[in-house]
Amino acid sequence: MKTMPTIRLRAQSPQPGVASPLTLSPPPSTPDRPKSATAPPKLRILVAPSGFKESLGPDEVADCIEAGIRRVLPDPSVAEIRKLPLHDGGEGFCRALVAAMRNASAVTGTKLNITDGIREVLVTGPVGKPVLSHYGIVTLDTKARAAVASDLDKTQKIGILDMAAAAGLSLVPATCRDPTLTTTYGVGELIAAALDEGCDRIIVGCGDSGTSDGGAGMLQALGARLLDSQGKELPRAAGGASLLGLEEIDMSGLHPRLRDSATKVHIEAVCNIKNILTGPRGVARVYGPQKGASPAQVKLLSRALDKLASVAERLSPVEHHNIGTRPGSGASGGLGTAMLLLGGRLRPREDAIDEYFGVSQLFSPPAASQSLDPLKAQQKKWDLVVTAEGCLDAQSAQGKLTVEIARRARKHGAAVVALAGTIGAGADGVYDDGIAAFTSILDGPRSLRDAIDSTAVLLTDAAERAIRMIQMGMGLRGGAVETRQAGAEESRLEDFKRLSGPVEMRLARSWTS
Repeated sequence: MKTMPTIRLRAQSPQPGVASPLTLSPPPSTPDRPKSATAPPKLRILVAPSGFKESLGPDEVADCIEAGIRRVLPDPSVAEIRKLPLHDGGEGFCRALVAAMRNASAVTGTKLNITDGIREVLVTGPVGKPVLSHYGIVTLDTKARAAVASDLDKTQKIGILDMAAAAGLSLVPATCRDPTLTTTYGVGELIAAALDEGCDRIIVGCGDSGTSDGGAGMLQALGARLLDSQGKELPRAAGGASLLGLEEIDMSGLHPRLRDSATKVHIEAVCNIKNILTGPRGVARVYGPQKGASPAQVKLLSRALDKLASVAERLSPVEHHNIGTRPGSGASGGLGTAMLLLGGRLRPREDAIDEYFGVSQLFSPPAASQSLDPLKAQQKKWDLVVTAEGCLDAQSAQGKLTVEIARRARKHGAAVVALAGTIGAGADGVYDDGIAAFTSILDGPRSLRDAIDSTAVLLTDAAERAIRMIQMGMGLRGGAVETRQAGAEESRLEDFKRLSGPVEMRLARSWTS
């Protein structure tokens, strides 16, 4: 017999002047006024999910959630749905950011370079075999740069890539998942290709990695030499285990556009800056098992990455002091450390998506001075936010975008519901960060392979179940299961807004009696 998933709910104390996170606030009832065909929707829903690793990207997840909601609330005039896929630097980041920048250029009337777009190129994959990868190019002029990002005012040609396109976990066959051997060499080849094309700035998305080599492979591909105690170069693309023999890093042979101060290109790594390279919470211990490492391999990788950190400090004792515990140094299996050695900037991914994908613009009405700005016009009040991620657990609050979006939504009184592939230990902690309810998409016992293959169906069904539950408990209007007259329903919604008891008690009340 199948075990149906449960939706976990917890009441939260409302902040002064802010609606309770589970209180939906439709426009005031006006039963005596004829409804206009152009009246705003009663319910506004923002669908803002992350991707499900090795299954669906953020765009596909958003489509599935929308489809599930529309089974219950099919009328767009009753329920408006806006999708904001959360590209956190993992798979799909490059294509999404290229599209976002080009769309922003279209809004501002900027003429685009016809040669811009996605470039496909063969690079060294994480297990050392060639893979077809890609990077993006966007050329922006001053007007477009001001609209998209204030700190791009000196940039003309931007190279964009996600490391997962060359070293992602999805590129590592299940039978080859040994993070002591996987390499980021292909990431360096992508960066070199963008440099050779004349990019003035490079943005690297760090997420969904299948490697733990501290970015050593990337450095080698860009011209750095990693030397042992005899002055011999370590094997190229050899993986994290080879770092146990590292004694010196020679950066003199770096790509000229990274070495020469007059032409040096700025590199920005969009990453989870809460990940560090070494120590008890180092990347090998936290993420090694997810990439296939055994307990013995986790210990080996920890020693190898400790060695990388100590050698990096010797390279520049002042600039790289305590580099192994610097925020973001552990991003993407330690790729963040290599980015620091290149002089790159580690940027919190929540800040990056705010700027590049306009997350903050989706909350709160625009100020009067911004009302005519096309990039601000999408701001509005959301009644419900539906987010999702592959695994909801104690790590979700450590830089995951699902929690970041929940924190923002809570400040504006929007209810947040999360759908997860699996629910792990410590997931209850997300209640304190603005997620008012969460549930697994699983409908019963399944193998991991079956669950991954069925994610689209499971996610769509779970979204439908969640909305039906919310509709039942809160009296949302306009769905296929509406059972009450409009006037009585409006009255019930007004009654609900005054309720302040525990959510479990709210749902226990009969809304149809």
